[in-house]
Order: sequence, then structure tokens, then C-alpha cells
Amino acid sequence: MLKDLLVKFGHEVIAEVENGNEVIKYFTKHKPAVVFLDIILPGKSGMEVLTDLQSLDPKTRIVVITAVDQEEINRQLSDKGVHAMLHKPFSFDDFKAVMESLAGTSDAGL
Repeated sequence: MLKDLLVKFGHEVIAEVENGNEVIKYFTKHKPAVVFLDIILPGKSGMEVLTDLQSLDPKTRIVVITAVDQEEINRQLSDKGVHAMLHKPFSFDDFKAVMESLAGTSDAGL
């Protein structure tokens, strides 16, 4: 679903991964401008991946997708430099607002 929405908005999806352990490998290889990252992942957690991504390239725009809607999690994520968050289930309008906030990026991401 996310991939379809990104393509609909005219972005190129350069990689998709199945678990947290693969994210860094693909990030290093493809160097996307934006990473869409779920917090709940098999293997390495999304929070661990987020820390790794920030250490590799603090300028990377990261959009976190999560079903967890807790104030503490939101605060932790914003302190880690997350550009935006999408709370599941999200609407088309929610997704569109995030994409508009990312205006100017050339690649969609992981």
C-alpha cells in the first residue's frame, strides 16, 4: 500500500526491506533522500534502526510509521530527528500531508 501511494505521488521507490537488519545495508547502498520506517520490525527494531540511520547520515529525512500512539514514543521519536510520523491506520489525507511536508526530496526511500 505505501509503495503504491509513493508511486502515485510520483516518487521512485528504490528499495523495500523485510526486516530491521536489512535496512542499513540497503540504506548504505542506495542512499535514499527519505526513509519510511516502521517501528515494529522483525530483527533489529525500528528504534535501533533509527539510531543507526541517524549516525550514518543525520540529514536523512525519516518518516516513522507506527501503530503505537503514545505521547512518550512521539517525544522520543521527535528527539531523534524524525521528520514526520504516520500513525496506523492512516488516511490518504494524512499521507498527502506528510508528502507535502517532504516537498523537494528527489527519492522516496526504503
